[in-house]
Amino acid sequence: MKWENGRRSDNVEDRRSSRGTVGKVAGGAIVVAILAFVLTGDPSALLNGLLGGSGGVETTQEASSPEQDRLADMCSVVLADTEDTWHRLFAAMGLTYEEPGLVIYSGYTESACGAADSSTGPFYCSGDKKVYIDLVFYRELESRFGAPGDFAQAYVIAHEVGHHVQKLLGDLDKVHRLMASSSQEEANELSVRLELQADFYAGIWAHYADKSRGLLERGDLEEALGAAAAVGDDSIQKRSQGYVEPDTFTHGTSAQRLAAFKLGYETGDPSALTLF
Repeated sequence: MKWENGRRSDNVEDRRSSRGTVGKVAGGAIVVAILAFVLTGDPSALLNGLLGGSGGVETTQEASSPEQDRLADMCSVVLADTEDTWHRLFAAMGLTYEEPGLVIYSGYTESACGAADSSTGPFYCSGDKKVYIDLVFYRELESRFGAPGDFAQAYVIAHEVGHHVQKLLGDLDKVHRLMASSSQEEANELSVRLELQADFYAGIWAHYADKSRGLLERGDLEEALGAAAAVGDDSIQKRSQGYVEPDTFTHGTSAQRLAAFKLGYETGDPSALTLF
């Protein structure tokens, strides 16, 4: 991806120099936290349940390195490019786009949705309208999920920004309210719809990054598609436990995630995939 000459966003907060404590949680608390998230759609229930509590163990930042600094720089450029895309699309809808923040941290941080550490993975917090990422996730994306490349990394940011778009359009809060009054199976299905639409929105960003600004290089689209496939629920479950449980899916299958991203990339039209 030809990102080096791109504009840097003014909405990036680099917390990699911070330190903190992460609470130790019993396995039962993790189950309760996950159940609370599924039933309420409130990410703070998951983040606080997994990482809150007393008796923490101290975590320190990973030493800064040229690789980490390069990744942070790329994230800033990608965020800026999503800003350009969504300002244009919101204006076409007669709306004003409110830019999200991006928090880059190492080891541990706090959000309006609760505490987070490296194991949390990238996430969007609707409470403060910020995307959070520990850059070590990108090593996991390559080594554990087999999805290397800077455009695969950019897809991650664009997906989380997709959740911010859902927040601004009112869809995120609507679905969270529905999840709170739904059965676990129904809540899982609603969660899948949210995630697939965020993949679709990431594809829309890729459409304009490529067609309008020429950021993509040969192989970039395949990198993003590979990342989308690698984080499908079926792929993750098969890799981690050896079998698949469709009733527990919360993000969609690899095929669904691929299809959603491709639809966004091919159409560039936010109205091409609705939640209901």
